[in-house]
Amino acid sequence: MWGESMKKIVWLSLIACFFLLTGCGKYSEKDVVKDLSKKIEESKGYYLEAQMEIINNEDIYKYDVKVSYQDGDLFRVSLKNKANSHEQILLRNEEGVYVLTPSLNKSFKFQSEWPYNNSQSYILQTIIKDIKNDDNRAFEETENYYIFTTKVSYPNNRSLTKQVVYFDKDLNLKEVQVLNNENNPEIKVKVSKVDMKATYKSKYFTLSENMQTAVVEEKVEPVMKIEDIIYPMYVPEKTSLSAQNVMGKAVGERIILTFKGEKPFILVEETATIEEEFTTIPTYGEPAMLIDTYGSISDNSISWISNGLEYYLASDAIDIGELVDIAKSINAIPVGK
Repeated sequence: MWGESMKKIVWLSLIACFFLLTGCGKYSEKDVVKDLSKKIEESKGYYLEAQMEIINNEDIYKYDVKVSYQDGDLFRVSLKNKANSHEQILLRNEEGVYVLTPSLNKSFKFQSEWPYNNSQSYILQTIIKDIKNDDNRAFEETENYYIFTTKVSYPNNRSLTKQVVYFDKDLNLKEVQVLNNENNPEIKVKVSKVDMKATYKSKYFTLSENMQTAVVEEKVEPVMKIEDIIYPMYVPEKTSLSAQNVMGKAVGERIILTFKGEKPFILVEETATIEEEFTTIPTYGEPAMLIDTYGSISDNSISWISNGLEYYLASDAIDIGELVDIAKSINAIPVGK
């Protein structure tokens, strides 16, 4: 009789273990999202290092990325182009949002909700926001990773539709791939270091501190004359170049290209100047990555600085998505009309 009782106890124990393993004991997708959210939300500060690739047709731009966050919505992101050491710093503090270009001794100030205004492939808060907001997300667990596939929000780049995000089993971000509508990656971010308990000095997120401590490795030679006009490789149908005017300015040169037709627009190219004293320029629009640099995008205009030239592109007849396509087609290497 005692033997039968023991058999019953063992059998019930096995059944209980089975339910624990297959039911509430399993670490589910819901648990992963919950714990990821908790880990990020409870962090008082984090630091992240990554390597990023931006793929634009056959061109690949590689960056070293360093992300700093402190409780209170303070962000600092350093993006350094590995080819020419050109560095820009995106800064959010109590005063506003800035894009710093130390090599030109300039900063551009935005009235913006960055980084929360759209998807960001290296900001933890926006990544978990995309995951939580997508009811149709895909989830996969492998031996080493938890993998999410979600929709993304890049209002100024209509080709980007989804992202694949890899977390390791300790819920540390390892990789992000942002894919276009043909499932080809246009942005790749591989994380090499994450510290979820990072602390910073009180001045770390101030504008003055960042400009004073910036180490300019890029060799910037002031350009006084535009030797080769750079034309967009993409121009809307039934639209063509109708005029180009060369103008002098106090320092350097400016060229205005006028395109007329069904979708008219203007493109201004001018030599960038290095300011003798640090200068902050109030800027209308939103900060956005454009090919090899951060620029500004508004409802009907785009402006950016690249390879010693300042660009301004504007049209009242073209939607911002197509205007971005024109901007992305402007290569640093001059091409024919």
